[in-house]
Parts: sequence; C-alpha cells; structure tokens
Amino acid sequence: MAFVKRPPLRILPTTLWEYPSQHYDSPRGRMQGDKAYVGATPSWIIWQLLQRYTREGDRVLDPMCGSGTTLDVCADLGRAGVGFDLVPSRADITQGDARKLALPDASIDFAFVDPPYSTHVDYSDDPRCIGKLDASGEDGGRAYYAAMERVFGELHRVMRDRRYMAVYVSDSWRRRKGDKGLGNGTFMPIGFELFALLRRRFQPVDIVCVVRHNASMSKGNYRKAAEEGNFFLRGFNYLLIMKKVDGRMR
Repeated sequence: MAFVKRPPLRILPTTLWEYPSQHYDSPRGRMQGDKAYVGATPSWIIWQLLQRYTREGDRVLDPMCGSGTTLDVCADLGRAGVGFDLVPSRADITQGDARKLALPDASIDFAFVDPPYSTHVDYSDDPRCIGKLDASGEDGGRAYYAAMERVFGELHRVMRDRRYMAVYVSDSWRRRKGDKGLGNGTFMPIGFELFALLRRRFQPVDIVCVVRHNASMSKGNYRKAAEEGNFFLRGFNYLLIMKKVDGRMR
C-alpha cells in the first residue's frame, strides 16, 4: 500500500475544528501515542492547544495520560511533558491519581485532560478509575462529578497563575431498556456539567466544537438504530478552554 502523507499542520482559526486524521506526521518520524489505545485523544487537538497557549520549554501536564499522546506532542514541540495515569502504559508516564497529584503548587504552565465520559470505555481494572463512575447512575452522577471536581481542584493547585488548561469531553446518551423508538433514553450533559465545575475555579476563555471522527457513526446499522430509535449519535466533542486567574477560589 502506498504511503499517504497527511495534510500539513496549521492553526485552526475558528471554534469549529475538524482534524484530517487521528495523528499528524511528526518531525521525529514517530506516531503520537498508540492508535490502538481505546479512547485515544487526536494528537491534532493537543498540537493546536500547545501552539496557542504554550511556549518552548513550558511544562505541560496530562493527569490522565493514556497512551502518552500529550507527551509525544510535547516532544515534537519542545515542551516538557508531565504525564500521570492510574495504570501507566509506558515508562515515561508516572503512576498516579489525577485527584491527588505528586506535584508542587504552581509548577505547571499548561494542563490538558481528556477524562472518561461516564462508563463507556473500560480503561483498566483499577477500582479507583473515574471511568467506572456512572454519570447517570443511581446517585444521579454525584460520584462522577465529585471525582472530576477533585481533578479540577488539583489542576488549579499545580498550575501557575495566568496559565491555561483545556478539557476535551463529550456528552452522552443511553437507551433505556424496553424503549420502543420513542427516544426515551437518558441524556448526560457532561460537557455542560464539567463547564459549570470549571467555572468555580477558572476563567472561561472559549469553547471549541470538535467534529468526532468515530467510525461507528458511519456504519449503516448505527445510523438506522438512531433513526428508528429517535436519538442522536454524538457528532462532536467539547474543548473547554480555561485560564487560571489569581484570586479565584482554590
């Protein structure tokens, strides 16, 4: 099969982003993260953020580092990547919980987090994983949102003043048992809920809508199910961009 060169990287100027592929062509000749990792963040998204909100040499934190995509983009751009994960997938990711980071106060220049969107992905067997908390569970999602509020509190603590962070997240919807095509499922407005939590500590900068390139959405059976069931497939992710401003609540 012939090698197809990906489009050149360029700054996207609007609040509607559509990336041409999951990964970009690295000047180091290597992929960012692992394409087989379930729930991997598109490296194009992280590249855009680091170009806009960081400078060479800045310390960039990803507290839910997954397959290490953020660290690889940092290496491409000359930033110092700092990655944590409950179950590290490689040696340069430190074992740690995003709710209690082993970092000093005001030591990070930019933070990026792609958190679990409720319980859709089984990230690990670790019982502490936030991805095991249901955003529409019997508790109304309180445990999930309480966990994410702790994550945001830690990000605020470790970030330097007047620096930026971003959260990449999607809403969710779950069909109810026995639904007969009336669309009577459970909608989880995760993006709005997390935005409200972030505003308690950070100053909003902007919200970007990122078109989702999910292969399942193009499959006929998924589209048919959505049409017959009168529900929507998730077509975009939120990119919530925030700034730490001194004097805000910790």
